[in-house]
This record gives sequence, C-alpha cells and structure tokens, in this order.
Amino acid sequence: MSKTVALHTLGCKLNFSETTSLGRMLENDGFVQKPFEEVADVYVINTCSVTDNADKECRQLVRRIQRQAPEAMVVVTGCYAQLKPAEIASIPGVNLVLGAAEKFNIAQHLKELTKNDAGKICSCDIEDVNTFTATHSVHERTRIFLKVQDGCDYTCSFCTIPMARGKSRSDSISNVLANVEEIAKGGAKEIVLTGINLGDFGKGLTGGKKREESFFEL
Repeated sequence: MSKTVALHTLGCKLNFSETTSLGRMLENDGFVQKPFEEVADVYVINTCSVTDNADKECRQLVRRIQRQAPEAMVVVTGCYAQLKPAEIASIPGVNLVLGAAEKFNIAQHLKELTKNDAGKICSCDIEDVNTFTATHSVHERTRIFLKVQDGCDYTCSFCTIPMARGKSRSDSISNVLANVEEIAKGGAKEIVLTGINLGDFGKGLTGGKKREESFFEL
C-alpha cells in the first residue's frame, strides 16, 4: 500500500511553488498526497525564516500533527530548517530536518526514514548549496508561480536569506521558456515569474558568479 503524505507551506510564493513541486515529486515516486488537515503517514512542513514567528509556527504545526496523527512522521525543510536545524530537530515529534541542499532529495530520504528516527538532520554548509531546481505551483489556481531564480549575493545586515538560500543562481532562458510552454498546455491563464532576487537573473547558470543572461533578455 502506498504511503500518504501531506505538505504545508509557511512563507512566500516561492516557498509555495517549491512545496507543490515537492508534492509532485513524491507522487511520481509512489506517494499519495493528502490535504494537511487529514491523517497521513508523513507530514512535510516547508518553513520560512523572514518572520519572527518561524519557530512558533513550526512548533504549533508539529503539535497539531501529533494530536491529529500521533503515528505519523514529521519532516521539516525550508529556510528555517537551513538556518537552525538543531533547534528544529529538538522539537518533540520532528523526525527529519532537511537543509537547502537536501530539500529536493526528499523522496530518497523518506524511503530511508523510520518512526524510530528522531531529530535526524541532513544539511550542509550554505556555501555548498549551488544548484538550481526549477519549481512551479499547480493548476489549482489560474495564477501559476514559476521559480526562475534563487539565492542572493547581497549581505544586508537585517536579512537572513543569503544564509538560508545560498548564492544567487538561476534557470536558463531556454529552460524557463520550455517550462512556460508546458505549464500553458495545462490551461494556466497567468504565469508569474518568482525568485529571491529577480534582478540577479542570469547569474550562476554554470556555477559561476558572472551574469550569463539577463532578465531583460528573458
């Protein structure tokens, strides 16, 4: 019997696009996706680090899951998971914390995860996060969010995003257009390009810092 999974997003539209893509990845790997309000075998929380309530919201969701499905496994990923993995791993009920580099390897991690795992951390230094994964939201809404850029090279004192997301990196124009065409075939009426810093689009296509394409070309 296939395992069931439920996902929940905290934060921005980019997070939303990633969560829905994670759901599709898991479905392609044999998982059955369920609404977060229902009982599932695995719950995935995609967290945010921008708000002051990141810790509070995460803890509230974990407690809710424990009441709703005490036998379920809980996986926490996203920006907050990259920034404070040990803090999240210490929350009672959390089985696995996935950092930025491991987020899109979630299917493999879930295959290896057991209920006996408690507070397991799979994360690396943010300097080692240098790949780009295109994601987009699903057709439940007429407006689709397509991620074309990730990360940020600025070091603003008030912002934790570079530490949570890594250096600026982008999709290629050719791949963006291919994704847009594929999404349009599904009946989308509007596609919104999203990213952490769209002005940096074109950086990091081949792992370097030099701008190879520009948002204006796109």
